[in-house]
Amino acid sequence: MTTAILKTLATLVVVVILMGCSQPAQTPPASSHSSEPAATPVVDLPRAVLADGTVITLELALTPDELATGLMFRPSLPADRGMLLLFGIERYASIWMKNTLMDLDLIFLDDNGAVVDVITGVPPCAADPCPTYSPSAPARAVLEMAAGGAERYGIAAGDQLSFERVPGFPATE
Repeated sequence: MTTAILKTLATLVVVVILMGCSQPAQTPPASSHSSEPAATPVVDLPRAVLADGTVITLELALTPDELATGLMFRPSLPADRGMLLLFGIERYASIWMKNTLMDLDLIFLDDNGAVVDVITGVPPCAADPCPTYSPSAPARAVLEMAAGGAERYGIAAGDQLSFERVPGFPATE
């Protein structure tokens, strides 16, 4: 065999091996309100249970890099999903929308999961300087949702949200 054919075969073998070693990502069900059982088992993902009983599947931002990145560069976010940015202590957090591609609702939460402030329809920011958004009271976490979510689910200051599979939050659990 020629060298070119051997190189091609070697490349194909590597591709086949890599394909065999990869595992498909597990995704949560499309909607928490579905009466259909999930076709395949999914990993127990973090969730927020809103005051009206709606369940939102969460991504967690815990590390400094995750907190800084948030939902940057994402073109959209399904209505039943959100990102929980979790800080070590209650503080006047500042959120900016640098490189965020969609409008968001920001739900600021105290140490116990109570809503301290809601800022809706926060627009993306493509270039510096970007405005920052802070709560009217100290917050331990921020739930970021696609714009319109706070109104859709009736989320308001004073509401109590509960969380499942979120390590150390709220503090009362």
